[in-house]
Amino acid sequence: CSAIDACKTSNGGCSAKAECRRTTPGNRVCICNAGYTGDGIVCIEINPCLENNGGCDRNAECTQTGPNQAACNCLKGYSGDGKRCTYISLCSQNNGGCSEFAICNDTELTERTCTCKRNYIGDGFMCRGNIFQELLRDSNTSRFYFHLEASSIRDIAGPGPFTLFVPRTDVLNSDPRVKDWIAKGVMAQVLRYHMVGCASLLYNDLTTITNITSLHGDPIHISYSQNSLVLNNKAEVILSDAVGTNGVIHIINQILVP
Repeated sequence: CSAIDACKTSNGGCSAKAECRRTTPGNRVCICNAGYTGDGIVCIEINPCLENNGGCDRNAECTQTGPNQAACNCLKGYSGDGKRCTYISLCSQNNGGCSEFAICNDTELTERTCTCKRNYIGDGFMCRGNIFQELLRDSNTSRFYFHLEASSIRDIAGPGPFTLFVPRTDVLNSDPRVKDWIAKGVMAQVLRYHMVGCASLLYNDLTTITNITSLHGDPIHISYSQNSLVLNNKAEVILSDAVGTNGVIHIINQILVP
């Protein structure tokens, strides 16, 4: 007589995911393989993510990759190896995409707000100071700024409001009359002729009026036709409505002469 091997046929009736072990002749036990749980007859994969998030950080996603195996991946807005995840501050990099003149505040995951600093206006992504400051920030208007400084004109640094008509930088650089005006000491008068006090006039406002008085004292004639705004029948407004805290800047293609 020979002992009957209970595991010989069909894995002894055990699960395919189990080991059949002979005990006494004709008997056996079924033991689930590593990574599986059950009575040996039925063995089910262990999902480690179901308990304690699989050992992943609470700000990570646990993904089962095999029997009792899992991968940990930090959630959006966090960085790390998945076992440990650290919150990423959007504001910590490049001011969160806000203007350099804005305050970036983290609000919630992957979200932040941009608010212009005191004495600046805008949507947080673009913030403008007073029009005197803004002149220097734009290459089209920076030359006008330097002429104001050279002439010690700081009227438009005040509370305003002001409307400013600025000849483009290349116009100021190329017009030979500028050197003559400086030599004769009248450049300050020419510059003030490009400024209007007590009003912040946008492009649409200018289309409805025909004359305004400059800080120099002389009037500026305004005409509007065929979608073109022209000053003194000569200088055309080519860029408009750069709004600052104390007024607005319009760029023109000619110098206004009082």
